[in-house]
Amino acid sequence: MGDAAYRAGDFAAATEAYRASAEEQLASGTLQNLGNAEWRRGHTAEAILAWEQALWVNPFDKNARNNLRFARQAAQIEAPELRWYEIASGWLPVNWWAWIVGGSLWTVVGALILPGVLRLRRASWQQAVAALALGIFLLSLPAHFGTMTRTRLGVVLPKDTPLRLTPTAGGEAFTRLAAGEPARLVRTRGNYLFIRTNRGAGWIERGQFALICRPVTLLDARTEPL
Repeated sequence: MGDAAYRAGDFAAATEAYRASAEEQLASGTLQNLGNAEWRRGHTAEAILAWEQALWVNPFDKNARNNLRFARQAAQIEAPELRWYEIASGWLPVNWWAWIVGGSLWTVVGALILPGVLRLRRASWQQAVAALALGIFLLSLPAHFGTMTRTRLGVVLPKDTPLRLTPTAGGEAFTRLAAGEPARLVRTRGNYLFIRTNRGAGWIERGQFALICRPVTLLDARTEPL
């Protein structure tokens, strides 16, 4: 349905169809198409958000990555500033890191403890497996942590959004943010969010910001101290 509307040039209907499909079953292809439809409607921020979400689901999606790069260049928007472990977390789908961490940890436990529990002599290959699994566990921990900190990354939605010094409608705006500009959620207060951007930190309204990580809502977002 979304594809038919897109081919017919009805991008508003295509957007609704793709969004409904993504709500039913999260897939990078659907989010990629949603971003295309939003871009054709002139909704830069929504397109960037959809392509970011597509990469969150599937970091191997080259089309979403290329479209995201093109959109940011066209809108003159910088990519989000990522820490090294957050960059590493984007090499694989986010769920993979949890499986790698959990699987390697249990492999270490099994290789070291089971022979003693079963009263078997620990073989050299078991020690080698335990050492390898321990190395994988230690190397994958930072990336797994990066997937959690990346859940705070989001996108500013309206263009010319004021970034305020205080969480009030009358708060002084010291800069204005472009639609699609990346930011990191720090904490919430009522209807306002404190975010960090490449241009500074301040408050915006809750409806002016959307997290990239779809399963995490603004109400459930974890916070960090100032």
